[in-house]
Amino acid sequence: MEEEVAKPAGIPILRVSSGNIRSDALNPNHRFASMPLHILNQDGRPGMTRRQCTGEYKVKPIKQKVRELLGHPYPSRIPKEIFVEQWVGISTDEFHRAKDADVKYMRNRHPLLDMSWSRADCVRYLTSLGLSDTPKSSCLGCPFHGNAQWRHIRDTSPTEWADVVEFDAAIRQGNARATASGSQLLGEAFLHRSRVPLDRAPIDHVTAAEREALRIGADEADVLEYGVEDGCSPWACRGEADALTRDDLGLAT
Repeated sequence: MEEEVAKPAGIPILRVSSGNIRSDALNPNHRFASMPLHILNQDGRPGMTRRQCTGEYKVKPIKQKVRELLGHPYPSRIPKEIFVEQWVGISTDEFHRAKDADVKYMRNRHPLLDMSWSRADCVRYLTSLGLSDTPKSSCLGCPFHGNAQWRHIRDTSPTEWADVVEFDAAIRQGNARATASGSQLLGEAFLHRSRVPLDRAPIDHVTAAEREALRIGADEADVLEYGVEDGCSPWACRGEADALTRDDLGLAT
C-alpha cells in the first residue's frame, strides 16, 4: 500500500534490517537483543525482561542508513552542518513521547503535532483517501499488544496467529542464547501480559479502553480499540508506559 501511494508522488521507500528477532531469539548461537517478555517468576510474582529490541532492530539500522545517505558511514565523523530532518508521526494523544534525536546528524520534527492532529484526525484523513485499513506500527509478536490486537491477528490471519502461538511456546524459557550459556530464566516467559500461553490467554476479554471506545463513537473507537499504549515505532515505543492491571488480565467485571 505505501508503495502505491509513495511511488506516484516520487517518494522513495528504503527498507532497512538488522535481522529477524524471532530467529535470533530461538538461535543459541546468536546474540539476542532482549524483547520485553512478560515473566512469571518461580515465586509467582510477575516481572518483565528488558526492552532492547526497538534500539537494536529499528533505531540502529535506520541510523546506519542515514549515515550512508549522508556519505559518512560509521565510524567517520559527520560535520555539524550536515544533518537530516526526520519526521516522526506522533499525534497529540502521545505528545509526551516527542523527543529530540540523540545524535546531531538527525533532527526530529513532529508534523502531526505541528498541525494539532490526534489519532482520530489521522484516521478520518486516511478514511477520506480510502486508506482506512492502514495498520498501526508494531511487530507481529510484540508483548505490548493489547487484547484487540491479538484478536485481530487471530481472526484475520490464521497463519500469523499460528506463528505467534508457536513462538510464544518456544520462548517460554527465555532466549536460547542465554539458556545455552547457563543463564537460564528463573521462571517462565510469555507474550501475553496475563502470563498464560497465548492460545489460552484471555484475549476475548474486552478491556475498559475498548468499552470506552464503543461509548464515544466510531472515530475515537479506532483509537482506543487498539489502545494508544500498544504498538511500537522506532522513536515512540508506546509500551514503555504499559502497566499490568486486573482489567488487562480479564479479571475485572
